[in-house]
Amino acid sequence: RRPAPSMHRGSLVRTALTRVGSLSSARTLRPPPSRPPSAMAMSAATFGTAAADGVPYGFSSSFDSGNGELVSATRHTLTVRMREEPFTKADGRAHFQWFHFRVTGARGRALRVVVQNAGDASYPDGWRDYKAFASADRKHWRRVQTTTYVDGELIIDMDPTPGDCVHLAYFVPYDYERHLDLVAAASSHPNVSHVALGDTLDGRPLDCLRFGEPGWWTPEPAFAGSLPEDEAAVEAVAGSLPPWSRDGGAKRVVWILGRQHPGESMASWWMEGFVRRLLDAEDPVARKVLRRAVVYVVPNMNPDGSVRGHLRTNAAGANLNREWENPTPELSPEVLWTRNAMDATGPVDLMLDVHGDEAEPYCFIIGGEGCPGWDERRASTQRMFKAAYARACPDFQTTFPLEYGTAPAGNVVTAKTQVTYRYNCVGMTLEMPFKDNVQLAQPDGWTPARCEKLGAAA
Repeated sequence: RRPAPSMHRGSLVRTALTRVGSLSSARTLRPPPSRPPSAMAMSAATFGTAAADGVPYGFSSSFDSGNGELVSATRHTLTVRMREEPFTKADGRAHFQWFHFRVTGARGRALRVVVQNAGDASYPDGWRDYKAFASADRKHWRRVQTTTYVDGELIIDMDPTPGDCVHLAYFVPYDYERHLDLVAAASSHPNVSHVALGDTLDGRPLDCLRFGEPGWWTPEPAFAGSLPEDEAAVEAVAGSLPPWSRDGGAKRVVWILGRQHPGESMASWWMEGFVRRLLDAEDPVARKVLRRAVVYVVPNMNPDGSVRGHLRTNAAGANLNREWENPTPELSPEVLWTRNAMDATGPVDLMLDVHGDEAEPYCFIIGGEGCPGWDERRASTQRMFKAAYARACPDFQTTFPLEYGTAPAGNVVTAKTQVTYRYNCVGMTLEMPFKDNVQLAQPDGWTPARCEKLGAAA
């Protein structure tokens, strides 16, 4: 990791054509913390100790998104602990549940990995029926079907492998280099503008992609004078949105956010499917969307936490999805830069915040119910969006949860509630499973490929 400079200023939100706002704010940056000394010593010394004790394995989590500390090793069993994140004041605890580590010396050996502190993790109910991911080459991942959760320990029993190295992870990792590749590929498209909204506490840019140009749209010639029946019905319900009329209207402003919680790597895979479809010039749906809307995408809201191997927090230990009411440059600059950019782009019409759920075996949306100003217009628009999403991709469903809990009165600390309240629009949280969608279950459960298809369908 490159050392962070002592001070930074938030960059201006820039696009190719317009300056949408200034996000300048000075703050002290905190450098990435070193690995716990005991973990570093254990990781570095594994081979030497193993040689003396006759234990054949090497162990490491010192890489992008790595999390895991070796406790002990025998010829057939490795005992591992997940590393805690900084204490989170909003949640009253130090989170942990994400793991990603490498075992070497595994060729031809049956191996048991015991994650010792699984029962103390942030969401222990998530271990029920859970199966870990494993890969020999970091490209092809499979579920370890012989994963069990017993007496507070996650036990991963591995069959003998043909390779000498195996990576194990909570979900398939989506590393920072791949994120940069996606941003670069999108930015090279003539219809996409890139801006760094500001810098994170570790000094990484907070990347934002703008698809399309702000302004007005004009109807296609075939639609002059009338609208298709289904689109007219949409307008009848969403009456306060800019009108779709004979002369067109103001483009919708749509924001898509991903990975506020860094351990939910399925959000990055979803983003890849979503972004690549919007880039497809041969896709009539993508072309039509960009005729009528300008879409702002923040593919990874929490790159620091992603690289550090965190489940829920950024470099300072902030749960970003509890910072939307009062974000600060010292604790939650990622939210501050994004919210300021939303203010600068004009009223938001729709926001989707993409997440993963440790326990629930469904893809579902929770909206702004209960936030100040929630009304039937927004409820109806949200119902229509969900119904359309279910038609576009059957992996998304609308029957669970049967009833939404309402946010406490005045609670606008999450992205969906703050955006819904602040811009009088529809803000939603999309959740995907770590395990599987039980309504369309597959042997490998929920996978990156299914995330991408769900993203493309959005």
